[in-house]
Amino acid sequence: MRIGLFGGSFNPPHEGHLLVSRIALRRLRLDRLWWLVSPGNPLKDTRELPSLAARMAAARRIARDPRIVVTGLEAEVGARFTIDTLRYLRARCPGVRFVWIIGGDNLLQLDRWRRWEDIMRLAPVAAIDRPGATLRAANAKVALRFPQSRLPERKAARIAFTAPPAFIYLHGPRSAVSSTELRRGARRP
Repeated sequence: MRIGLFGGSFNPPHEGHLLVSRIALRRLRLDRLWWLVSPGNPLKDTRELPSLAARMAAARRIARDPRIVVTGLEAEVGARFTIDTLRYLRARCPGVRFVWIIGGDNLLQLDRWRRWEDIMRLAPVAAIDRPGATLRAANAKVALRFPQSRLPERKAARIAFTAPPAFIYLHGPRSAVSSTELRRGARRP
């Protein structure tokens, strides 16, 4: 079983999340993709974050694909950081091939995540292109730290079977929609 793990606040979820998910499902040949709706991103201000239940309900309305599973797993198991989530899943699902899915913009700041090098050693990472990230991805700290670990796009279907550290950057249709911009628009009179 090949499962993509797509974590985020999903505040709010939007068509861009769905586009990234469909690209990952198709290009990586995943069996399922789990939207891991986070109780709160440690790198963001969570004071105005809607409840986990509200964000999960909104995510389920957007996720219109039977292969996408919306879950609050991190809250259920008390995982605050990606490293904790990956360790938990690897210990409990030893036969599953997990791939961590991120937007290209997150690849650029992955080095700010707790124990990011260990994350790279626990699961292959697939970064999906986002506006503004395309040309900078080759200079991301991850790319510079693990230069031999980058797979060419033509090997996307093999990423789930590639021993970490391994990462791939996938190009394709991009969405300029962002949760941050949607929240800003909702606050405007």
